[in-house]
Amino acid sequence: MSKIAVVGTGYVGAVVAACLASIGHDVVGVESNPSRLESLRSGVVPFHEPGLPELLSSQMEKGSLEFTDSYQDAMDGTAVTFLCVGTPSLPDGSPDTNQIENAARSISEWVANPMVVVTKSTVPIGSGRWLNELIDGDRVSIASNPEFLREGSALKDFLHPDRIVLGSDDAAAIATLVEVYRPIIEQSFTGGRPDHRPGLVRTNLETAEIVKYAANAFLAMKISFINEVAMLADAVGADVTEVATAIGMDQRIGSSFLAAGVGWGGSCFGKDLAALQATARSHGLESLITGAVVAVNERQIDFFVGKLSDQLDLAGATIALLGLAFKPGTDDLRDAPSLKVARRLIDFGATVTAYDPIVTSVPELANLAIAPSWTDAVSGADATVVVTEWDEFLSMNLTTLADKMAGDLFVDARNAFNVAAVTDAGLSYIGIGRASAHTPQD
Repeated sequence: MSKIAVVGTGYVGAVVAACLASIGHDVVGVESNPSRLESLRSGVVPFHEPGLPELLSSQMEKGSLEFTDSYQDAMDGTAVTFLCVGTPSLPDGSPDTNQIENAARSISEWVANPMVVVTKSTVPIGSGRWLNELIDGDRVSIASNPEFLREGSALKDFLHPDRIVLGSDDAAAIATLVEVYRPIIEQSFTGGRPDHRPGLVRTNLETAEIVKYAANAFLAMKISFINEVAMLADAVGADVTEVATAIGMDQRIGSSFLAAGVGWGGSCFGKDLAALQATARSHGLESLITGAVVAVNERQIDFFVGKLSDQLDLAGATIALLGLAFKPGTDDLRDAPSLKVARRLIDFGATVTAYDPIVTSVPELANLAIAPSWTDAVSGADATVVVTEWDEFLSMNLTTLADKMAGDLFVDARNAFNVAAVTDAGLSYIGIGRASAHTPQD
């Protein structure tokens, strides 16, 4: 197989590097951050992703994966280079391309043989053209191959994807990438699923670049939509979980991402929606739907805290917050709804104690106490609020929880619990858009 370089070995780059090595390529990861480079060279992944530490270590032991800070070494004999550096949001919502530019200039300095340079990071639409000007076009072809990795299931998403999108104006570059991905396209690698082969989309640069933005915007829209329906369900006495089940049976709609709750978070949705809006503005367009998606998500925190304050005087209340990571399976706190809820509750005068199976500290919230277990977190609490639906919480003994609490208010911010099981334990249940749920009667 070919030698492949992966520039930037943060979350996306580390997953890409380990997975490409596992399907037979020789991979070198380029990392400029000394502490991260040292960590990866030691086989330690500096973030939580199930299965990645084991895969990375095994590929390093086989000699198919290594890490370096030298572009010269990485570019030597390399046929394909994946750009996986960060593109954080600027104040106006547009992506910061400094890391992309720095990486491109370094590649251009050391590239010595024909190469395909692939943007794997979510880059601004039009980046392919811009990169072609930065890097010698006689030696390098530019392609776009957007990533669709979900935190907590990134290995599965890379090795068993729904689709692979390859964008370039150079047919030979696309052909090269097809060969890179052939073991995944055919699911012929060890552990492959020949009965579940991904779709393959060949297109131009701009189309591939917009695909990731469009996909994330649509998923965020589904969540904001069902959260808006949940507000109506509460107002009229309906159950949004049953509404979601019914409309999700329509194949045109589908059931995924129709779980009402406290809103979406994480590093992707907000950043990509902002970038999509900024791109639209730069072309004289107004992105009405994406603006509404963001507005509904921001309002959801107010709606949620308002439901809690209707049942409990927050000033002086003791509240247990179960779950800090923005979703199960990760330690990522970026734009996490839990932190927004915690800040709001603390601002109202509540004492908040949190527990998360993975996250053990939140430096930016000095007034948030962190407990070593869920039983410690709920001890003496007036209300328990489940914000992240970790399996550990879904399997809690609710009777034990009720016995440890001082109050009886159980707030299910993800509609993840069986209402009858909660009320049978003697707790008063509050969900999102589940006004028809019953609480114990005196």
